[in-house]
Parts: sequence; structure tokens; C-alpha cells
Amino acid sequence: MRIAARPQLTVDISPDGHRPAVEARELVRRFGDLVAVNGVSFEVMPGELFGFLGPNGAGKTTTHRILTTMLAPTSGEARVAGFDVVREPERVRYRIGVVFQEPALDDRLTARENLELHAILYRVRRKWIRQLVEEALEWAELTPHADRLVRTFSGGMKRRLELARALLHRPQVLFLDEPTAGLDPQGRRRLWNQVAVLRRLGMTVFVTTHNMQEAETCDRVAIIDRGRIVAQGSPSELKVQTLGRPDVTLEDVFLHLTGRALRDEEADTRDMLLEFGRRGGELTR
Repeated sequence: MRIAARPQLTVDISPDGHRPAVEARELVRRFGDLVAVNGVSFEVMPGELFGFLGPNGAGKTTTHRILTTMLAPTSGEARVAGFDVVREPERVRYRIGVVFQEPALDDRLTARENLELHAILYRVRRKWIRQLVEEALEWAELTPHADRLVRTFSGGMKRRLELARALLHRPQVLFLDEPTAGLDPQGRRRLWNQVAVLRRLGMTVFVTTHNMQEAETCDRVAIIDRGRIVAQGSPSELKVQTLGRPDVTLEDVFLHLTGRALRDEEADTRDMLLEFGRRGGELTR
């Protein structure tokens, strides 16, 4: 099959407009005596841009990891693309794309090799891999840099590559964890323009962010604090419901609900492993 001169990345969403794309029901996650997530419930409908907000240590990262099958809940239920994250994790994984807050690329490989590896891990048919990789590179505007090592890329180039990789296998739901952290204004604008294109195709996007300006553009948001959902609705609804005024900002709402005190969050095992890798892994002295 010939690849178009300007290929457009398409998404196999197959949405059911009457069934939530993401659904959480009374999710609980305990770590010993610590209850990180405590009875969290919400729904995200197909095609929505849903923001998930919370201060450090509020439980948003734990919830994100449950929804992406990286962590099992202590109790409760979660379904993504119609499949249970505990009983049917592989079916969930094949239907989601994930862009993590921390870079998850292998910087010892080229852009092309990263995409090819992702295709193999997702069991994309071999005869399709070349076309899908070329299309992803073109879509991310990285074709001229396809055979460069990722360690030579700028932060914006890496983010575009991560987004292209997350979409390579045509997921129904895209999970973004602080997707614009470390990007300059041009990089942020480019990433959200790409997400807007995907949403016009009907993709569901679940974004965890601290950026209130970005959260303002979401269809709906949920604010979590100390493991519980303290508010959810559209940004305009939350402004009126919480502060009784439509002219306030979502940041005003967030601070009113979660307080102004600084929150410190200790590094978990994953954070420490990532830092170990950044410092050279086993070569660290």
C-alpha cells in the first residue's frame, strides 16, 4: 500500500456513545496504612477531553496507574474502553495510548527504532509496521530526524515522538500525564494542536495536569484531594458551584477546594528507578 505524501494519522476509536470510555466506581487503593485513593468514582464519555487535577500526594497518579493497568486497586472497579482493568488488562492495554510525565523513550535508539519496538510489543502485524512507522514520523514532523539517536533530541521533539508512539497502534483512549511539563510555549501549542486533531476524530483524552490554563480547555474536570473527588463538572460549572461567580479562574476554584499550603510528595520506587536511570544506571558512582 502506497503511503500518502502527507499521511494523516487515523484512530480506530470505534466508540459507543452510550457507554463511558473510562469508568471508575468506588476505587480504593491502600499502601499499608495509607489510603491513597478513597472511593473515587467518575465517568469519561467517548470523545471527551477530561482533566484530572489535584495537588501533590492527592491520589491522581495512583488513579492514573490503576486506569492504565500499572497498579491494581485494593477494591472498587474500573473499566476502560469497556474492559475491566483487573480482569482484562491486556484488552485495556491494546486500546489505550499513554504519554508519561517522565520521558519513557529509549534514548540509545533512534526515533524509528523506538517506534518499531513499540509496534512489535503491541503485536502489530509485521507487514504494517513500516507504513505505520513512516506515517507516525511524518505526523510528528520527525521524518528528517528518523535515524538520529533520541538522546540528541530536544524536549519538544521527544514529546512529539512519545505522542506519535502512543498513537501508533490506534488506541481508543489517550492518557496524558503532565504532557507539557518542560516544554516551551511553542512546544505546548504544537502538542495541543495535535491533540485537537485527534479529538475531531473522536478520540477520548484523559489528561492529568497541574497547568490550570490547559485544564480550562477541558470539557470536564475532576479535582481530587486526599484521595477523594471533591468536585467534578465543566470548568464553568465548577466556578459557579464553588465560588458563585463565572468570572473567576479554575485556579481560584482549585485553591479554594484544596487549600494554599504547599504539598511535598516523597519519591516512590518508580521515581527512584527513573532517577537512577537518568544518572547512568549501574554506572552511577
